[in-house]
Amino acid sequence: MVRSDARENRERILAAAREAFAEDGSTSMNQVAQRAAVGAGTLYRNFPTREALVLAVYQDEVERITGSVPELLAEMPPLEALRHWTTDLVEAMRRKHGLGDALSPTAHQTITQQTYGPVVAAITALLDAGKNDGSIRADADAGDFLQLTGALWRTAPGPEDRSPRMLALILDGLRERP
Repeated sequence: MVRSDARENRERILAAAREAFAEDGSTSMNQVAQRAAVGAGTLYRNFPTREALVLAVYQDEVERITGSVPELLAEMPPLEALRHWTTDLVEAMRRKHGLGDALSPTAHQTITQQTYGPVVAAITALLDAGKNDGSIRADADAGDFLQLTGALWRTAPGPEDRSPRMLALILDGLRERP
């Protein structure tokens, strides 16, 4: 069992790294340690390399996003839950792509393999909820949806961000027609 102080240190490091990497993808390990208010030894004991830290930040983000599905479905209709969830995913993927240079091709492949299954399962849960209430077409497929939404995180963020309009088109295509 992990001691509570060790778990808190790890969580603080991940939170500091997430913020630091979002601001500047070239943030050093020492800058992350300072931001997390931990010593370098604590940082390296938890994350022996910068790549290990970046991968852990990604994994933590995916777990947060995929874990939000039940709460979203409890709060709103399936199509609206899917809109909120996808918007959150787009922001996370934009942050991930911003750190792309920090990862080797092997690490990119690793994170893709680790996150694909949970992301598709989350999309499936959202689509199934809509299929069950009749708001989403019966032939909607999670893999197709993920591939379509891949274009969203490649659009330029900011005032000219086209992703909300593009997402509206994708969601409209999912609606069950009378």
